[in-house]
Amino acid sequence: MPTERTLAVIKPDAVAAGDTGHIIARLEKEGFTIVVMKKLSLSDSQARAFYAVHRARPFYESLVQFMTSGPIVPMVLEREGAIAALRDVMGATNSCEAARGTLRNLYGTDIEKNAIHGSDAPETAAAERAFFFSRLEGN
Repeated sequence: MPTERTLAVIKPDAVAAGDTGHIIARLEKEGFTIVVMKKLSLSDSQARAFYAVHRARPFYESLVQFMTSGPIVPMVLEREGAIAALRDVMGATNSCEAARGTLRNLYGTDIEKNAIHGSDAPETAAAERAFFFSRLEGN
């Protein structure tokens, strides 16, 4: 399996709860290398752009509000099979349905406040990494 890069974003709920360090430690324990990471707050227009794929969905407005409610920690992660591995470590989108011990089970509270975002395919991983990081930063 080839080495891949993916994007992870620790969401405002997990940052506010003080879970950032726990999540990062777990990702490293799972074999991910953090290539680049930063902490920032999304503007309304940035959140709308990042989640534009969900524009027609009923949850879009609340998602934008949530993602602008506090700081986030986006990071580029690398390892063999990074995209699928991150999705396994994160667990189901709805934290209430996430398998025991997954990040969303441990640190999320529901389908929206689910602690972490991860890219779902190579194409989205590339686009999402480029949204937050330049090539000079290690994208």
